[in-house]
Amino acid sequence: MQEPESTGAEILWLGQSACGEVDLVGGKVANLSRLAAEYRVPPGFCLTTRAYTRWAAGLKETDPLPADCGAQLQAAYEELARRCGADGPSVAVRSSAVDEDGRAASFAGQYETYLNLVGNEQVAGAVRDCWASMRSERVLEYRRRYGLSVDHSQLAVLVQQLVTADVSAVMFSADPVSGDREVVVVNASWGLGESIVGGTVSPDAYQVRKADLQVVERRIAEKERMTVPVPGGTKEVEVPRFLRCQPTLDEAQLAQLARLGLALEEKWNWPVDVECAFKGGELYLLQCRPITTLIQPEQTL
Repeated sequence: MQEPESTGAEILWLGQSACGEVDLVGGKVANLSRLAAEYRVPPGFCLTTRAYTRWAAGLKETDPLPADCGAQLQAAYEELARRCGADGPSVAVRSSAVDEDGRAASFAGQYETYLNLVGNEQVAGAVRDCWASMRSERVLEYRRRYGLSVDHSQLAVLVQQLVTADVSAVMFSADPVSGDREVVVVNASWGLGESIVGGTVSPDAYQVRKADLQVVERRIAEKERMTVPVPGGTKEVEVPRFLRCQPTLDEAQLAQLARLGLALEEKWNWPVDVECAFKGGELYLLQCRPITTLIQPEQTL
């Protein structure tokens, strides 16, 4: 069901029409919000670039949220709790820049992400830290490298129900290394996806042929590490020995991921890089961005 529009436009919910506007919510959230009506996307809301602009105007990085913004955030978190059916839902808090997840640069891993936060105080602190990360030297250097503005950048922040994944996967609708557009490539490991994204685990690697959804390559790794939720965040732990060399995904799950990749590629008209999670047998869509190295100049988002 379509969400009603937010009057102040400082907080928008995934699925609202305004939450698909990149200038308000950044590339990451805009992409996800446009998909929320069609796919299993965890519920969440976004503090828009307007909120960031107001906080950033002459304030120090350690300053708290403006009082009215903090009140809006608390109300939104309480509404998310109602939608999730939990008093204090665990959430992921992620940065979403206006020029992120576009054709030129994906910014993958550059901005801050906080996982498994519970309660308004933790969420408010993470939002402030996401905003402050826009001024970090790592982000500024990345922006300079790609010829992007360092003085007038805009940031939104997504607060979203955390999926405590049994298996996390990063799926590409084309091979990002060889450029082969006839296969879907899947990397998967146990637990939350941060071990894959951060490169601390060697994930299972699969290739699925688009023409008939047959698995044409399967490399099962010894997965020694996994990221799991702990109070106040996450922790990387050892994978139980009996699971280390077990395949993370079966044929049906790989076919399901491949179908998702094909559908998203057709919808956006560009090869996609997708983060997913399986929880209790259900597939959740967490992020969708272009594979920037394969985007042609004439293709647009």
